[in-house]
Amino acid sequence: MAAAYVAAGWWGHDTPTDLIRRNAAERPDDTAYITWSRPKDEAEDATGSIDRTSWAGYDRLSDRVAAALLAAGLDRDDRVAVILPDGAAVHAAFAGADKAGVVVMGIGHRAGPAEIAHLVEKSGARAIITGSELRGRPAGDALAEFRRELAGLEHHITIDEPGQDATISLDGQPAPLPESVLRFAEAVEIRRLGASELCLLNSTSGTTGLPKCVMQTHNRWFYFHQKAVEYSGLGADDVFCVPVPAPFGFGLWTAHYSPTILGVPTVVMADFDADALIRLIEAERVTVLGAVTTQFIMMLNSPVFDRHDLSSLRLMFTGGEAIPYQRAAEFEDRTGCTVLNFYGSNETGMLSGTRLSDPRWARLRSGGKCEPEMDCALYDPDDGHRLPELRGRGQPACRGPATALGYYDDPRANAELMTDDGRMLMGDIVEIDEDGYLRVVGRTSEFIIRGGKNISGPAVEDEVMTHPAVAMVAAVAAPDPVFGERVAAYVELVPGTSVDLDELREHLAARGVSREWWPEHLFVVDALPRSSGGKVAKGQLKKDAADRLGGETGH
Repeated sequence: MAAAYVAAGWWGHDTPTDLIRRNAAERPDDTAYITWSRPKDEAEDATGSIDRTSWAGYDRLSDRVAAALLAAGLDRDDRVAVILPDGAAVHAAFAGADKAGVVVMGIGHRAGPAEIAHLVEKSGARAIITGSELRGRPAGDALAEFRRELAGLEHHITIDEPGQDATISLDGQPAPLPESVLRFAEAVEIRRLGASELCLLNSTSGTTGLPKCVMQTHNRWFYFHQKAVEYSGLGADDVFCVPVPAPFGFGLWTAHYSPTILGVPTVVMADFDADALIRLIEAERVTVLGAVTTQFIMMLNSPVFDRHDLSSLRLMFTGGEAIPYQRAAEFEDRTGCTVLNFYGSNETGMLSGTRLSDPRWARLRSGGKCEPEMDCALYDPDDGHRLPELRGRGQPACRGPATALGYYDDPRANAELMTDDGRMLMGDIVEIDEDGYLRVVGRTSEFIIRGGKNISGPAVEDEVMTHPAVAMVAAVAAPDPVFGERVAAYVELVPGTSVDLDELREHLAARGVSREWWPEHLFVVDALPRSSGGKVAKGQLKKDAADRLGGETGH
């Protein structure tokens, strides 16, 4: 299959190692990464700090990571867990592991102890790379607890700064430099991973249970990049800005692959801050923004949004969930950029995508048209049989050059992921119209089934979001002894405003929204919980609704 994809031009033989070296040779002093970090104390500039990493610095830093891994005695195809905030360092850790022939277990830096321990054990990681701190504690202290339970975790590598001047330590001592490692260059050429080999494991950003590990190759993201160029015209003059965490699919292609292939700079944030993001777009003249829905909505809600010149933006890629039409249209109107999205998942890559040439309604209300080489099909979500044509409503699945290798060491999860005829299933219900545009109706797990009637959580959210007091919303199922489930809406409010359930219902009635979509419970919260991937953690909200209402009758 890999040979067929290479012959078709969808896959190739280059890896990030080749591209980083090329950029370091051709434009050594040009910027690769611009890392923003939140101020640590009152003595620092309140706007945060900026670190710039050149292509030569990126190449050197990743060489130093590779040297530390070789000095630790890791074999080719061993695993190293990486838990670092977004910045040049996390990308150098990924690239350094690639040079050393070591597979990365990418873990979001906000992951909790149970998730970290699970992923380290699941992957069989022999080493772990962190910053000098982990979850607000000295990393050595935090790791000491894990290592008592994880006998296979032998080595701890720390990278103490976000950029190219970082100090790297191995098991508490200064890590050896590449020139002090015997035949370093020769070892890299022998060991480094190929474009179609397993190179990275990353966790699903699921909201319930312990995450699964998705097996990644470089080539699937190189294909993804080709599609992004075709659909949006990405080029050598672009400047990327990506506040999405690096270990996850969206963050990978927008921050680790596409900018490196193009040889252009990328702005990344150690911690997401909407106000700081707005300032960075203006200061760095960003042209391409990659952000999930919650992030661009937080930007729109920021009081500093209209104080800064965002006219450099020409594209925003978003997705991973249903896009709220009104807010996405507002983002276009207030910035002048075009909003695009690819529809898919960490597992499937892309099934479909929207293009610059698509009309606004298609770009903001659909996931675009299915890509022919992704061999998409629709399945009945109840019995799993394949539907006769790629039209109408069903559960989508695909197989092609963008798909992952599946889940690592998880036969049961792979059986659930794959159809009988070899495609990977999405967890969504979609509708594909006569023109071929795909629209997400809701996730199979996000339907609220009220008295036998399926109600789409994302559709409810889209309507509730139109209320002027609502800054963010998540709609989930609340248990009910009569109807089974009722609609519960959790909302963050615009500062200085208020809303109660009756007012919200009046607003929806005035908009002509079906009564079945009206929330029957309203909970105002300071902040909606987020999963490791930055999305709203709806599993936590469902549990909260069950705790609050498990014994109540909705009304």
